[in-house]
Amino acid sequence: MMVYETENDIIVIDTGFMLPNADMPGVDLILPDIHYLVERKEKVRGILLTHGHEDHIGALFYVLRQLDVPVYGTQLTLAIASGRLREYNVLGKAQLNTVAPGDTVELGDFSAEFIHVTHSIPDTVSIALRTPVGVIVHTGDFKFDMTPVDGKMSDIQTLARLGSEGVHLLISDSTNAERSGQTPSERSIYGTIDNIFQKADQKLLLCTFSSSLHRIQQFINLANIHRRLVAVTGRSLINNVRIASELGYLNLNPDYLIDARDASTFKSHEVMILCTGSQGEPRSAMSLMALDNHPFLKVEHGDTVVMSARIIPGNEKAIGNVVNHLLRRGAKIYHERNANVHVSGHGASEDLKLMLNLLQPKFFMPVHGEYQNLMRHAELAESVGIPSENIKVAEDGELIRLTPETCKIFGREGRSGRVLVDGKPDIELEDIVLRDRIQLSEEGILVPIIVLHSDIKADTSGTDNGGSSENMPTGIGAVDEIIQTDLPPKTGLNAGQIEIISRGFVYMDKSEELIEEAKEITRRVVENLSDEQKHETQVVQDEIRSALRRFFSKQMQRTPLIFPVVMRV
Repeated sequence: MMVYETENDIIVIDTGFMLPNADMPGVDLILPDIHYLVERKEKVRGILLTHGHEDHIGALFYVLRQLDVPVYGTQLTLAIASGRLREYNVLGKAQLNTVAPGDTVELGDFSAEFIHVTHSIPDTVSIALRTPVGVIVHTGDFKFDMTPVDGKMSDIQTLARLGSEGVHLLISDSTNAERSGQTPSERSIYGTIDNIFQKADQKLLLCTFSSSLHRIQQFINLANIHRRLVAVTGRSLINNVRIASELGYLNLNPDYLIDARDASTFKSHEVMILCTGSQGEPRSAMSLMALDNHPFLKVEHGDTVVMSARIIPGNEKAIGNVVNHLLRRGAKIYHERNANVHVSGHGASEDLKLMLNLLQPKFFMPVHGEYQNLMRHAELAESVGIPSENIKVAEDGELIRLTPETCKIFGREGRSGRVLVDGKPDIELEDIVLRDRIQLSEEGILVPIIVLHSDIKADTSGTDNGGSSENMPTGIGAVDEIIQTDLPPKTGLNAGQIEIISRGFVYMDKSEELIEEAKEITRRVVENLSDEQKHETQVVQDEIRSALRRFFSKQMQRTPLIFPVVMRV
């Protein structure tokens, strides 16, 4: 998401989500933090979308719940976005406005011109913004595909015209900045896939992103040539194929299409199955088939599986697990590391330099990708003649002030960055909860339970720990049974029984000596407190927690989450 603001108006370009990494336990989605926009909602004139990938449109439902503003995008982009808006009951209030390449939209101080560029999904556009300080070109995702599947090349003429007229600032995709040369055409994988079709003598399963419509079209074309029926499974893939077919972006002969539930009724060499799960998503069709948990599709010995997608960093383990299970089932596997079955939709270094040379911007700012990608793109910009002082590498939340003479990073917005979603999109997960989850997963939890007896009730006979163990709650459920009783301030308190519960930290039966020592440390901490301190539950808990953290850190170089529970009887 990029926000452009003048004194009077704000426009937003793209509003996507991210998927969580393996180090984000329990997180389902990552959405942009839009407090900045909500606080200035009277200035927001519209949201402009560059294309229909989820990392550019996936958070639209979340934004439109809080901002009642018009949305502008191409036909396919809005059709795909509408599906998620409908899913979250936002479609009815959404103001969706269809634009085409070459159209211009006036939004307050901004005039936005839409320019066709090639990517891995049809109807992708760059956006040229005419602003009070000059022209800004926001490329979105792009590459220069000279032989696109749909025959629609990037509008190089318009880009060159803008460059000759003068571009003040270029904001450009950096995803593949570290790759040398030019990104191959989408058609470059056709020969490899065709060869796989020829060799496959049983079921052929092709797994890709649900929005990779150019690739899906090639798969369908080859299925027709090799006389295989086409079955589609996976909710997002079914929806996108239906939408693209209805709008004419996908040429699918209905005579070749079968219901995936009926695939087993045909001979295996007569069927091609399109499915989701290229990133090892646990509930995807491919993952379920790999584990033999799919309700009606199976991978059998001799079947061929093609995983035609980039391995997104962080997903290597999940993808590896799926591949391993498929291999155990006797399938032949093709993926980007052992065959030419995937080509990127993002421009490599030569594509990026071509964009820079076409537009010849005064100022340049790389976006998208890791910080190393941004820095490499900055180097490419300098190599084509943009002065280093005119190149700004900014990160999420930073503020850039653009004037006719300057482009400077001048601060950071305090409320910006990411919103973590746990389950439903309206359940936001605070960073502190995520940190606790990570620590729990790495270090475990320890619950010391301490009984404090008043002087008049204390009975230290019959137990090794100085208090009666009769009716003492045990187990992790004991925490829920604790009732704390406030005693008169002047009543003395003595440490009684102490129990320690461990989950995910140490195995109690094999760590008796360690646990007993921890109990003794807990007892000494309590005994060294004054009577007044013993009546302050928080004080007792803090002192015990600190002492046990030091002890376990020294003994085991580990620090579990420690939650002392204090009972008074």
